[in-house]
Amino acid sequence: MTMAKSDESRWLPDRRTVLKGGAALAGAAAVSGGLTVKEAQSASPAGTMVIAAPATPQSLDSEYDVSLGTFETVAACYDSIVEFEKIPDAGNAEARREDIKDYPDRPGRVNMKGKLAESWEIDAGSKWVRFKLREGVKSHDGNELTADDVVWTWHRKLALGAIGGFYCNTIDLRRPEQVKAESKYVVSINLDNPNPLLLKLQPNLYNPIYDSKKCKEMASTDDPWAKKYIENNVAGFGPYRIESLVRGQQAVFKGRDDYWGGAPKMSTVIFKEVPTSANRVQLLQGGAVDIAQYLQPLELISLKKAQGVAIDTVPATFMLWIELNAKIPPFDKVEVRRAMNFAFPMEQVVKTVFQSIAYPLNGAMPDLYPGFNGSYFEYKQDLAQAKELLKAAGLEGGFETTLAYNAGDPVQEPTAILYQTALKEIGVKLILKKVPAATFYNNVSERKQPMIFYYDSPWCPDPGYSMNLYFHSKSFINYSNYTNAKVDELIDGAAKTADMDARLKMMDDAQKIVMAEAPWTFGVFTNYSMARRADLKGWTYYTSNNIRFQDFYRDA
Repeated sequence: MTMAKSDESRWLPDRRTVLKGGAALAGAAAVSGGLTVKEAQSASPAGTMVIAAPATPQSLDSEYDVSLGTFETVAACYDSIVEFEKIPDAGNAEARREDIKDYPDRPGRVNMKGKLAESWEIDAGSKWVRFKLREGVKSHDGNELTADDVVWTWHRKLALGAIGGFYCNTIDLRRPEQVKAESKYVVSINLDNPNPLLLKLQPNLYNPIYDSKKCKEMASTDDPWAKKYIENNVAGFGPYRIESLVRGQQAVFKGRDDYWGGAPKMSTVIFKEVPTSANRVQLLQGGAVDIAQYLQPLELISLKKAQGVAIDTVPATFMLWIELNAKIPPFDKVEVRRAMNFAFPMEQVVKTVFQSIAYPLNGAMPDLYPGFNGSYFEYKQDLAQAKELLKAAGLEGGFETTLAYNAGDPVQEPTAILYQTALKEIGVKLILKKVPAATFYNNVSERKQPMIFYYDSPWCPDPGYSMNLYFHSKSFINYSNYTNAKVDELIDGAAKTADMDARLKMMDDAQKIVMAEAPWTFGVFTNYSMARRADLKGWTYYTSNNIRFQDFYRDA
């Protein structure tokens, strides 16, 4: 697969050429903890997998917490109703990935298989879906899966209205009675209007099914949805249970022999907190850990030569950009936002900060997703054009503004410095604001910074979902405060029809407007890299950009 290129961006590399060099990092906050010397000197037993991660899980409730360790916990301890089929990665024989292509001849236009559901049927207009659950599936606590668990799970989303509430809004699920237990093992979701994401949203990492019997036991009058319990415990049907969790040190997961899909090959997973990426590298090289997560580009490059270490790099949904706050002058002017993009030293950032193992963010959503159009990208660095745009905006003399960046992400500061230097050439004084990792995302969500980095990926592989997430005026993570009535109209229209051709046309029109109005300084696409011991096999890439312990096995 190659990226679409415009005449203005002929220097952009082919995606697979980029991948030959390695992979870009995922920045992470640093917290305390690490392995002991004794642990660092001992290799993992065959059925044990040790992971060096930036941080342990925080809250275990996917309704509220989006920390890195929580992603891994949810993926290990819970199951969804269905999942995307897996296919070999086109450029890496060692890796597999979700098949997220559009299939016009299949129900819901997706290539899925059952997980907690053994079968399903969906309305051709995507107004309802009915799932037949597997019989005999047991939770960590020994309770059998029934339709009541699915109903309770969705009712919890509606009641709490946080991340799950966003999913309800995404498929236009408004009332508890729209999720029905038709029998002990049959459950249906019934919408008032067609919604193309009704099935596609079901495999989402943060759409797990809870053991409602256990949750109800742990609930109280003051806490009817068992928030306190789920914050520190798991109540799911997944392949692992948590044996212990000491935040700031490690979490230990044990595989379930009674898991419906069979006991996982890695019977014990030790998830160690090792805040410094250099230490994670050393532990991987020494054989003390099997996986080192979230490494820097130069570290990944150096590890390619390390004995007994393998680096798998695949195309991913990661995007790094800078929010241009449309409610803070002068970024309320389109000309200024466009000028900021023409001033961005894209080629220099890719080559020096990312060591040529990232590539330009030449669109408004992941280029892996159906409907992506990179031809609207026009922002190869052109300082003369940037000056003309500032002049048209009445800012020929330039202006002063602030760019906030995450102190815990090693690529943001050097990127900001290069940007600062380039902007000086067009009369813009950029003041850099270093924000501690612990408070950085509060700064993002408050939407009070004129400019701030953001690193994210939309988990549902759909153009309407992606565009709605970042560019609808009412979206909770439209952190640029971008508003365009026509874009809202197109996104709303795409959410109300199952006609994929019509949806793709609407999302193409929306991409064209967004790229021209530039609510972001478009940064880079970063790939996903798995740094592992060479004898550890089975890695699969997911659009949620996390790992699933149950995929791995040891080479005999």
